[in-house]
Amino acid sequence: MTPAEIQSLFTRSTGEYLCARWGRPIVPVVFGVEDATLSVVKGAVEAVVMLAGHRMAETDPELGANLMVFFFRDWAELPQVPKLDRMIPDLLPLCDRLEKAGANQYRIFRFDADGAIKAAFVFIRMDADLEAVPAETLALQQAAQIILLWSDRAFASTSPLARVGETVILRPGIGALIRLAYDPALPAVARDPSHALRLAARLAMSGA
Repeated sequence: MTPAEIQSLFTRSTGEYLCARWGRPIVPVVFGVEDATLSVVKGAVEAVVMLAGHRMAETDPELGANLMVFFFRDWAELPQVPKLDRMIPDLLPLCDRLEKAGANQYRIFRFDADGAIKAAFVFIRMDADLEAVPAETLALQQAAQIILLWSDRAFASTSPLARVGETVILRPGIGALIRLAYDPALPAVARDPSHALRLAARLAMSGA
């Protein structure tokens, strides 16, 4: 991956460069799935967290759970979730916009005072397209997209995943970037594009 390609993965549609990683252990909770799928989702999150060299925990002292994943059939279901509107301001108009856009997924991040990720909400509307995706693939894709704050356009045309035979894995370059972005020598939050050059240099040294 070239420095320009890396920079594009963290440059938002507004033109702002922003890369942020989690600043606290991740505590996931999943709603709307059976136990078998629950273990798949949590297993994917754990695998990506381990790749990053980050940590998981049983509880977050401030929030209880700080990664909430919701599976549902219709955007109209979300405003009916008790107390969710307290955590997501303007939840109803947001769901209206997403329904009109035909969206099948959406992610919201919350940040601490330093700008590191402290919470994330993942909304997955199981339409026909996502129904056709194996649970393991969908879970890994979501885990990859919440471990860092990527650009809002990062995976619009290219998936973070790749297929090797019958197995779906993270694209090697994406996996390497996740691991390198959690390097303690790099900041938890970067707003200068020179950060992409530092990632590129480390990526070249790693041979990924």
